[in-house]
Amino acid sequence: MAKKWVYTFKEGNMTMRNLLGGKGANLAEMTEIGLPVPQGFTITTEACTQYYEDGRKINDEIMAQAMEGVKWMEEVNGKKFGDLKNPLLVSVRSGARASMPGMMDTILNLGLNDDVVAAMIAGNPDPAFERFVYDSYRRFIQMFSDVVMEVGKKYFEQLIDKMKEEKGVQYDVDLTAADLKTLAEQFKAEYKKQLGKDFPSDPVEQLKLAIEAVFRSWDNPRANVYRRDNDIPYSWGTAVNVMPMVFGNLNNESGTGVAFTRDPATGEKKLMGEFLKNAQGEDVVAGVRTPMPIAQMEQEFPEAYAQFIQVCETLENHYHDMQDMEFTVENKKLYMLQCRNGKRTAQAALKIACDLVDEGHKTEQEAVAMIDPRNLDTLLHPQFDAKALKAATPLGKGLGASPGAACGKVVFTADDAEAWDAKGEKVILVRLETSPEDITGMKVAQGILTVRGGMTSHAAVVARGMGTCCVSGCGDIKMDEENKKFELGGKTFVEGDVISIDGSTGNIYGEAIPTVDAQIAGEFGRVMAWADKYRVLKVRTNADTPADAKKARELGAEGIGLCRTEHMFFEPSRIAAFREMICSDTVEEREAALAKIEPMQQADFEALYEALEGCPVTIRFLDPPLHEFVPTEEADIEALAKAQGKSVEAIKNIIAGLHEFNPMMGHRGCRLAVTYPEIAKMQTKAVIKAAINVKKAHPDWNVKPEIMIPLVGEVKELKFVKDIVVKTADAEIAAAGSDLTYEVGTMIEIPRAALTADEIAKEADFFCFGTNDLTQMTFGFSRDDAGKFLSAYYDTKIFENDPFAKLDQTGVGKLMEMSIKLGKPVNPKLHIGICGEHGGDPTSVEFCHKIGLDYVSCSPFRVPIARLAAAQAAISNRD
Repeated sequence: MAKKWVYTFKEGNMTMRNLLGGKGANLAEMTEIGLPVPQGFTITTEACTQYYEDGRKINDEIMAQAMEGVKWMEEVNGKKFGDLKNPLLVSVRSGARASMPGMMDTILNLGLNDDVVAAMIAGNPDPAFERFVYDSYRRFIQMFSDVVMEVGKKYFEQLIDKMKEEKGVQYDVDLTAADLKTLAEQFKAEYKKQLGKDFPSDPVEQLKLAIEAVFRSWDNPRANVYRRDNDIPYSWGTAVNVMPMVFGNLNNESGTGVAFTRDPATGEKKLMGEFLKNAQGEDVVAGVRTPMPIAQMEQEFPEAYAQFIQVCETLENHYHDMQDMEFTVENKKLYMLQCRNGKRTAQAALKIACDLVDEGHKTEQEAVAMIDPRNLDTLLHPQFDAKALKAATPLGKGLGASPGAACGKVVFTADDAEAWDAKGEKVILVRLETSPEDITGMKVAQGILTVRGGMTSHAAVVARGMGTCCVSGCGDIKMDEENKKFELGGKTFVEGDVISIDGSTGNIYGEAIPTVDAQIAGEFGRVMAWADKYRVLKVRTNADTPADAKKARELGAEGIGLCRTEHMFFEPSRIAAFREMICSDTVEEREAALAKIEPMQQADFEALYEALEGCPVTIRFLDPPLHEFVPTEEADIEALAKAQGKSVEAIKNIIAGLHEFNPMMGHRGCRLAVTYPEIAKMQTKAVIKAAINVKKAHPDWNVKPEIMIPLVGEVKELKFVKDIVVKTADAEIAAAGSDLTYEVGTMIEIPRAALTADEIAKEADFFCFGTNDLTQMTFGFSRDDAGKFLSAYYDTKIFENDPFAKLDQTGVGKLMEMSIKLGKPVNPKLHIGICGEHGGDPTSVEFCHKIGLDYVSCSPFRVPIARLAAAQAAISNRD
């Protein structure tokens, strides 16, 4: 039996969305429950895949089945395709299985040509009807040229504007039949001028070209970007829906509208929508004319309105969710053209989920499962005022690396950021790329904008941790750091100029856009309580400061999964002592320099334990290469030379000696502790003394430090460093007469560690996957440079996602699974977590749940996202 590529609306239902796409499945479902749907057919998503496999051609079998569909449609609707007496006109629309609003293309009024137009007018002498026919024809030529043949819209819009100017009218509706007839002729002439051939008049050829155009639009740049942002696989393909036209632009007894059964911005339970008389659907969506609120439709079309209210209720009760609907009224009769679960803001999503539970539509689990965790981000950060944002035009676009909205004056260095902040100015720090010494400036900035770097660059990771808005990797910026200026979108910006950046979309604006503060509503707490009830994974946070830890606790973190101790060294009071350590010649000198830092580190850890109130705290020992700590400015080098009693030359030689060709794979992590055991000793003392003090002050808390050794690739390395830690820790505990217990574990971030996890597990109390480095080393990509070539990988479909933003489950994931399978049998007590940036990415969290991790750890503002994603993973994998 030949494969079935085409289904009529009577053959499908809503369970078939993978095959029929969302739109096709819902049209079939609405048909099944007896709603007024113009009867057409759907060409499946499999046909789209076949189209690409056949070298972007529609094969004869698919086309033959589509023509069978047309024949069925002719019989049901009593009209004929291409017929002069009673022509069937159709719309051709895309519909993927996940909703992609505005991403793909639609063609209306297909089947018109000069002969059909002349015959239709001859059959109905009413001048208003003549105007309608020419209006439909010019729209069809315009859409077909733009969508199918890729002649730009602008040529046609210019012709319309010119015509309106000549006739002295403001709106398209004011043009007469004769004007529209002239426009249709002009459009066809423009088509021929652009493409060198006549506009196709055979309806079957029009249909074939239109179906191809919808399949082709699955791979257009807009759709590719949207898919990457929304985790929609390329392999899904789109379906094509062909249905008879109903005409909202027939006369003043007709119209078209879009409506939501609840307010998509607030979630309030009231019908929201817009309606336009004498118009086609594209007019409402494109905002060509200002529509009237849906309630006004009651005065114009009372019967159709009453029926529509009934349809809304039917659909909500059927789908148990807020519906977004498109409909048309033709001669006062209502037709439903689409329904889908409506897109909504995060605030509305929470309210609707709670209301649906209260109304008996959803269980708690279903309510938890229906909220997109990534949307929660917007609830926790300031946003731009929606009205002002609509009126602004972006100058450029980078990566939305850390969500939120920021507006401020441009500064180019961390020191300037602090200086301007001290004067009470709001600033945006603009850098080629940021480095750890920029941290003080990043803290005071409203937002951070970088020219280089991806989603896991230093700027992105630190900004996410602080909850600061960040746009990274805007390669279009021409940067002149020396003279403190940059160019973007043809404008030059100097220090003190105002810009606005949107960390969710990556858009950059050359003007001030007002922001509104984030509000966490009561529903947030309610949904989160449900999420906590059903999830299995624990959620910790990556935090280096008590302030971050406190914020994360407020957002529901159950411990610290990663405290990066190096961030504590960059404060001016400490960096000097640490630089002395680096430039020391003997162990004694090093120990003396480290002794200055130890009490400061101890105070940091005490403050963290206090903030965590007995929840687990994992402290990672020093990880970055030493060259990151040495001075680069002449004045700082001189100060260090003076403090060390060495010449400037000697210090410069030491700094030069620290230079590495590939520092990410160089002298860092546990390799530092192997070379300089005194660093590990100092850090152990600080961790243990702090824990003893806090335990003494709070005997009821369970204070049990987890010491994490980074970058282990060989069990003997771990054993060497662990022996230093244990010896030092046990001596401190004995000296204090304490009964403190502690754990020593390791990061799994080098592929060799995953491959030899059974050996490493003998020496480790816990594993924590550092997936930023593990991804980098598994792919052999430098995460700071990969952004330069990854876009070519997306364009050629080698990659669909940034592996640093979304965990590569096939490769990196296999190493993680292997570590667990090798490690757990050797050490059944082994607890395992993840602390790379992936810990806050919903699809990665689901993977962590599936492979049996104990916890995920992510930046503070991603904690609610991880809590919700962990609950969804538990709910969807229950069976």
